[in-house]
This record gives sequence, structure tokens and C-alpha cells, in this order.
Amino acid sequence: MRIHLRPLFSSALLERVAIALSIAALVGGSALAAGEPRQDTLRIGYQKSASLLTLQKAQGTLEKRLAPLNVEVRWVEFPAGPQLLEGLNVGSIDVGHVGEAPPIFAQAAGANFVYIGNDPAAPEAEAIVVPEDSPLKTVADLKGKKVALNKGSNVHYLLVRALEKAGLKYSDIQPVFLAPADGRAAFEKGAIDAWVVWDPFLSAAQRQSNVRILADGTGIASYQRYYLAATKFAQARPDVLRVIYNELEQAGKWVKQNPKDAAALLAPVWGIDTATVEQANSRRSYAVRPAVAGGLSEQQKIADAFFAEKLLPKKINALDVALFKPAA
Repeated sequence: MRIHLRPLFSSALLERVAIALSIAALVGGSALAAGEPRQDTLRIGYQKSASLLTLQKAQGTLEKRLAPLNVEVRWVEFPAGPQLLEGLNVGSIDVGHVGEAPPIFAQAAGANFVYIGNDPAAPEAEAIVVPEDSPLKTVADLKGKKVALNKGSNVHYLLVRALEKAGLKYSDIQPVFLAPADGRAAFEKGAIDAWVVWDPFLSAAQRQSNVRILADGTGIASYQRYYLAATKFAQARPDVLRVIYNELEQAGKWVKQNPKDAAALLAPVWGIDTATVEQANSRRSYAVRPAVAGGLSEQQKIADAFFAEKLLPKKINALDVALFKPAA
């Protein structure tokens, strides 16, 4: 059976649009030939979590620094890292910030990206939690239980490693894939037995709900976070990436030197109280550093663990991803 679709636009209209675009291209070409600077747009993917990019959005610092380079900043919000990296993969953003696990899944899916830099380990900023009155006392007690997590995020690796340490396999539990907001709702309703989550959602649950930590990342998963850029953008605008990296360094120092001011600035962005923000920020150093090959050894461990549990479709080499040198 053939299905005939009526064109959305008439051929005459399409012809007029083509002519208009041709004229616009000629005008734009003339402007560039005359020496007028090109206006570029930097699309930054961010999450409402403990990220320096979120702080920079609130402060408006990047807009000021990039204006002399004739670069406009556009912010695009994502619920979590896997969705953000999907946006990077399909070309809807140029730069983003995620936990340690999403780049592994993105690399396995063939995404082209560059590591700009990373935040050092913050193992206490993620944890497996249960209700305070839960009969579950150890990670080993999770066998056969429903455990909520954001699929492909940093806590996915925490869960795999915690189960392994407790003598269990990933297949021994019932994973329930939920974004942080939905995970908390399911947790408070008693629809799941445990929840694996990161800050500031972890701090919010600790301060606002009766929760108990079964295990955090200490001695299990370091929980580093990475700043990434699409390969094409990194190749086209290394000057912009250098500005971003320098501003990240300055923002990280400011947060640690001004914890209360930072919390007051981020609280309305995250939609939580300042005390919770300050607690979440206290678990991170925010000491941004360049991504180096030696520092990706943990990424390789994550990739190997996911492949062993059949969570990755193929083995990958974490060192196959390019590293941006901010001082170049």
C-alpha cells in the first residue's frame, strides 16, 4: 500500500524561500568580506545539580567573558547526564558537564566529544539510601529488591560496584530506571526499596526525608565529573573553550571561598534551601583541573565493569577520546 503525502508547502513558496536564503547568504558573505565579525552561539547543556556551569549561568560570567569574542551563550537544561550527552551526540548542544559514567555510554554509542577538564573525586556526594525504618541493613540485603537509579549515570556505576563488593551481581536486584525527581517520589511513596542518587538530591533527601545511607562511594567509586565539548566545536573554537575552562577554575575557587554566598545564589536555581545547597557543595572540592590521559584510568575501570555486566554493547578504550589542553 502506498501512502501519498501532500506537500506542506507549495513549490512557489519554496522557490521564494530559496531565493530569500540565497540573498541572505550573499549579504552575510558580504558582511564577512567587509570585516564584520561573525556572531556565534555557544549552546551549553546543564543540570540542576552541583555544577559550576549552573553557577556560571546564575552569575552571567560567561556571557560577559565571551561577548568580546562575539559569542552568544544559550543555556539548555537536561534532567541528568545521559540525556545531556545524547543532546551533545545529536548536535543540540556544544558543551556540557556530567558525571563519570555517561561519557562511557556515549563513547560506546559512537559520540564524538572532547574532555575539557574534570572535578576531582567526591565519593560522599553519591549514595544508596533506604527509608530510616527499612529492614534492609546492608547492600547484600538488596538482593531481589527494587532499586531506583538514573540509567547510565554515575550512580549506575556506584550500584554495580557496591553490589560486587557485597557479593551480588547486578542481575540480583530489580533496577527501576527513574530520573532524580521521579526517583524521590517513588522512594517517598514506598514504591521502591532503595534509591541511588547524587547531590544535591542526596542532601535534600537527607535533610527533608527520613533516610539512611547503606553505602556511599567511599572506597567503591570515586565519582569524578567531567566537562565535555562536541569535537566539531572544540576544533572550530578552541579560544572559547579556553575561556570556559579559565572561568570554571575561577568559579570553583569562589565557591569554596564563599560557601554561603554560593549557596544563596544557587538555591533558587536548584529549587532547594540554602542549607541543603551548602551541605551538597561541602562534599565537593570544585578544584577544576585539565583532563589528562593518566586521569582516565578510572574511566577505563567503569567501562570494563559495565561491559562485564553486559550494560555496554562493546568494549571501549577510554583513552580513545581526545583531551583539550586549556593552556595551548
